[in-house]
Amino acid sequence: MEIQAFISNYQEAFGYKAQLPLLFGYGDQPVAKTEKIGGCFFKGLQAAREGIPVSLSADVIGCGGGKLYTGFSEMPERVPGFVSLKEKYKKTPEMVVDYVRGLGMHLSEKPYLNFVRIDKAASFEGTEGLLFFATPDMLSGLCGWAFYDSNEPDAVVSLFGSGCSTVVSMAVVENERQGHRCFLGLFDPSVRPWVGKNELSFTIPFSRFVTMMSTMRDCFLFGSHAWEKIRRRMEE
Repeated sequence: MEIQAFISNYQEAFGYKAQLPLLFGYGDQPVAKTEKIGGCFFKGLQAAREGIPVSLSADVIGCGGGKLYTGFSEMPERVPGFVSLKEKYKKTPEMVVDYVRGLGMHLSEKPYLNFVRIDKAASFEGTEGLLFFATPDMLSGLCGWAFYDSNEPDAVVSLFGSGCSTVVSMAVVENERQGHRCFLGLFDPSVRPWVGKNELSFTIPFSRFVTMMSTMRDCFLFGSHAWEKIRRRMEE
């Protein structure tokens, strides 16, 4: 399915007021000139949501954790202590180290991580994942779509992590291994100020998106009385 065909199906299913997802993937060249972002890089993704592409790199990302979870650096020495003792997200620094090792990340071979709203992209080439900023009603549709052709207990998962790890790191690793899991994220209090109060993220690795595209029009998103009521509410 080509991009325009997916957009047409997506808007028919979720309504024209639903935000379009962002495609993200690594590249040898930036798709935009992006100024350095101090702190959480999610504050810079607002531009991408508005249709202006964003290119992240080791120089653009000002947060050490952000560089780590996008594959632009090894884990900074201060991160385990900061996450445990300062942010109090894990009981001990050792638990942070163990968690990061368990993600299975590796350094990116390419210097840029580009975020482009899907209607501004020419193709799906190079896409690692799709990032949806979703309300509860929209999550109902996205999760149900992911469950439609899968009985796997981890078809949709919510795992501990920073916003950048639950969106980027996990999707990149999943896509690399041609996995099927979709990820709920943005539960991290540190990222919450930079997203809507009624929004979470739903990230589909491209390996899973390929199969989900083929089932979209077969599932309840089309021709279902129950979903039609939700879609109308989303359009209000």
